[in-house]
Amino acid sequence: MKRVALLFGIILLINSSVQKVAAQFYFYDNTYFDNPVLFEIGGSAGIMNCLTDLGGKSGVGKKFIKDVNFGNTQFAGSVFLSATYHNAVAIRLEGTFGQVKAHDSILKSDKGKGFGRYERNLSFRSTISEISLTAEFHPIFIFKNWTDGDEQPPRYSPYLLAGVGFFSFNPQAKLLNNWVDLQPLSTEGQGFKEYPDKTPYKLQQMNIPLGAGIKYELSSLFNLRVEAVYRKLSTDYLDDVSGRLYADPTLFPNYLTGTKLTNALLLNDRRYEIDPTFIPVGRDIRGNPKNNDGYFTFNVKFSILFGRERIKK
Repeated sequence: MKRVALLFGIILLINSSVQKVAAQFYFYDNTYFDNPVLFEIGGSAGIMNCLTDLGGKSGVGKKFIKDVNFGNTQFAGSVFLSATYHNAVAIRLEGTFGQVKAHDSILKSDKGKGFGRYERNLSFRSTISEISLTAEFHPIFIFKNWTDGDEQPPRYSPYLLAGVGFFSFNPQAKLLNNWVDLQPLSTEGQGFKEYPDKTPYKLQQMNIPLGAGIKYELSSLFNLRVEAVYRKLSTDYLDDVSGRLYADPTLFPNYLTGTKLTNALLLNDRRYEIDPTFIPVGRDIRGNPKNNDGYFTFNVKFSILFGRERIKK
């Protein structure tokens, strides 16, 4: 009898432990339980836009998101791999690809006002390739321990993210139906001895992704996310425009020759295309060096989960 009672006690203990484990880690349909770390692999589709010296909203220019002109929106996509610890904190490696563009001609309604933004008549496009490492923070799971009781964890989870990225860009302008790379032209006198404070900018740089999103678990194997991420840049040359004043056009022959010289003279100042009679004054404003450029994405992500295990019955 003692052996039977002991065996019965062991069975009850095991059964209690199994139920406790299931209660702590079970998925919403009571079929799967989570390991401490879950992995996701997926991709996204969405849009990309930028905040630069060019284009923008009507008027004299506003701060940050208020100056976004959604007429410049382009397609973007990404692929990513992430690891999430207890649904609360995640590390994500992601590659993002897209394009940004802006053009002063979008401000045609501002002709004759807006401090000459339309009349400046500059434009650019640039392909963006980025790889980033970011951390996600899910407050619903950070500040509440869902394993303490029988309450089911939610299938949705809003989150914040921040990290570091490395991106490449290459601003171009269209001239006579051809796209011309702007960085080699030193359109603002970068590298000229007459402008010692202007150095050539690099086409590969670091950035800081900052964003927010919400994750929704479609099933035990699939997640859906909606996410917005802004990239804080350390450069003001995403659009090849930064310096407050135009470079002296008489200096370009000292540093450039041939096609580069011709393109530089035609592209560093395009006000002549709006008004052929225009005569530069020499102190005219080209850009605003006080604010660095930035770009952002808004996307929908779909991913496959790895790390959940089916409960054996």
